[in-house]
Amino acid sequence: MVQKRDFRHVTHFPGTHGNTLDRILHVMDDLERLPAGVFVGLLLLLSLPAAWASWNAAGLLWLFMLGDWALLAGLPRRRVSFGPAKANVLILGLMRLPFAFLPEALVLIVQLIGTGLVAYGFWVEPRRLTVTHQRLTTAKLDPTYPPLRILHLGDLHVERLTQRERDVIALTRQLAPDLVLFSGDFLNLSYLEDPVAQADCRAILTELGQLPIPLGILAVTGSPAVDKDQIVPGLLAGLPLRWLRGERVTLSHKGHTFDVLGLACSHKPFEDAPQVAALLDDTLRERLTILLYHSPDLAPDAAELGIDLQLSGHTHAGQIRLPGFGPLMTGSLYGRALESGRKQLDGLTLYVTRGIGLEGKGAPRMRLLCPPEIILWEIHGAERKTAGT
Repeated sequence: MVQKRDFRHVTHFPGTHGNTLDRILHVMDDLERLPAGVFVGLLLLLSLPAAWASWNAAGLLWLFMLGDWALLAGLPRRRVSFGPAKANVLILGLMRLPFAFLPEALVLIVQLIGTGLVAYGFWVEPRRLTVTHQRLTTAKLDPTYPPLRILHLGDLHVERLTQRERDVIALTRQLAPDLVLFSGDFLNLSYLEDPVAQADCRAILTELGQLPIPLGILAVTGSPAVDKDQIVPGLLAGLPLRWLRGERVTLSHKGHTFDVLGLACSHKPFEDAPQVAALLDDTLRERLTILLYHSPDLAPDAAELGIDLQLSGHTHAGQIRLPGFGPLMTGSLYGRALESGRKQLDGLTLYVTRGIGLEGKGAPRMRLLCPPEIILWEIHGAERKTAGT
């Protein structure tokens, strides 16, 4: 059970400018400005410690780092992802370095395995969009009607139109949901001011909005550093979706009536929870109530308020997960407790999506054991229990 915590003492919050990750990503981004010749020399210097094992090991390490650079530099040309390569190659080189001290017979094998992981993590898994099916049963819906089908999308992070975004549109058409809910982060952090990224994002959302979705698309903004106040209004202007800005919407479909609450995410639960409370009234006890909010960190407050279902994202489930360890980073104030997937907090069901897109700036455009996902919810009605039953 996740216990509610008070975060008023926190100085830097996830998803905002100035936090530790934000500073690191900007430094990594700056490394991309190094001239190619200087960078090749830097990789050579990084490989020299391996000469303590053998010069062959050092030379092999240098060649594999150059190979990593070639793999990552090819991503934009093949329209897979559009991030900087050099900082990531340095990180990969540092990870390769200890293995250069293995017995010479093993060095080549282990470095080849490393290249395989790089190729899979950067080229394959980010494109392996999956559909996660979830079921929820509630007495707040009438069991005599068909289940309510809701598709949850999150963290689009558009850089350019790629096959992944085309797959989102194709799968949405195939799944035929009654309603689509988007939990924030439209553009990639590296491309917020980029007119091509903005145009591609609008094209994706327009095509989604033109699909036969009876209740349409409801969306909220994500992190303040990504979905900026000066960008989002122009980005969403005239699009076939409804942007929820601190409001509650009552929807009816196939005999079901339910509420969706949506508000902007400040990443400060103590500021945003009162906004949710202000949207609630006595109908909360009668109607299914869904909270659409970018970060999972509001879930303990939402549980206290009696919300039934919260759909969130932001964490990307860490994007890179290690077997037996999990995510290297979580992006949540509650750490691993709310990092991804389905959680139950008293009467609240929370789902934190792994997201669709990739982190921006100097962060690796990589996914490992963490494929992108969209989530189809089937919400079924149940008979209400009466006193004494």
